Amino acid sequence: MTGFGAQLSMHPPEEQLALVQRVEQLGFDSVWTGDHVSFHNPLYESLTLLASYAPITRRIRLGTAVYLLALRSPAVAAKITATLDVLSGGRLIFGVGVGGENPKEFELCGVPHAERGARVTEGIDVVRALWRETPATFHGRFSRFEGVSIDPKPVQKLPPIWVGGRSDAALVRAGSQGDGWVSYVVQPERYARSLEKIREAAHAAGRSLTGFTGAHLAFITVGRDYERARKTWVSVLSRRYAQDFEPLAKKYGVIGTPEQCAEQLAAFCDAGCTYFLLSAIGDPRDEREQLETIAAEILPRFRAR
Repeated sequence: MTGFGAQLSMHPPEEQLALVQRVEQLGFDSVWTGDHVSFHNPLYESLTLLASYAPITRRIRLGTAVYLLALRSPAVAAKITATLDVLSGGRLIFGVGVGGENPKEFELCGVPHAERGARVTEGIDVVRALWRETPATFHGRFSRFEGVSIDPKPVQKLPPIWVGGRSDAALVRAGSQGDGWVSYVVQPERYARSLEKIREAAHAAGRSLTGFTGAHLAFITVGRDYERARKTWVSVLSRRYAQDFEPLAKKYGVIGTPEQCAEQLAAFCDAGCTYFLLSAIGDPRDEREQLETIAAEILPRFRAR
């Protein structure tokens, strides 16, 4: 069955918490947050935000899409995520990625921009070792420790780590280290080819992909007609990322009436996607209404598949 998560934009605290409770009531499987230390727009710190959701939700899984692991000490990330998994009763999905579109952020955190990929690759192994082992020992390029333990351990023996990105390096990382993959800004044809590359990387690493999740972060605008939805999609994303999204709408947007949006998502299912992270693009004041429409008119079409 296809899984559906909602990636929420930023709201004042009371509205944010009410919205995540509504997302759970609407039947979404998970709720997601993006992650930056410094960005064009204000953003809450991702793991702190997810921790605030833990006591006010019961069922819904809590995910990062994606946590910029290179910006943090992986030992500290392991400690925070283990705590979050315990506080939520084992509901964490730890999506990690490299980032890098904002080099100032790396400068701010004292991390060389050129090392970000190597740091994420090693960091995933560090986090897993600390989640799993009592005591843990690790000898790597960036992390070296002997006989230390992080407790309490996560409720899930190993919370799933989903690797984000679309570069070849990200696909190799997903295949050789990930429990899942999160794509963004790709078309279904590239999605299918990327899954093939992930399978090749897993095979080369001697890994089985049983239980692996192929996910896609989709920027979606549901409207009464395609043209109005497209205008909203372009204007919001162009402001958010400080670049012109007009040429990207037709290629990468999930845009239009509920029927049109469902058709565009179905093309990803045919390409091998089994999980959608839906980021409703529009005025933040309309986000709840967008999610209500998606839950009522799009999700049931896939639940029945």
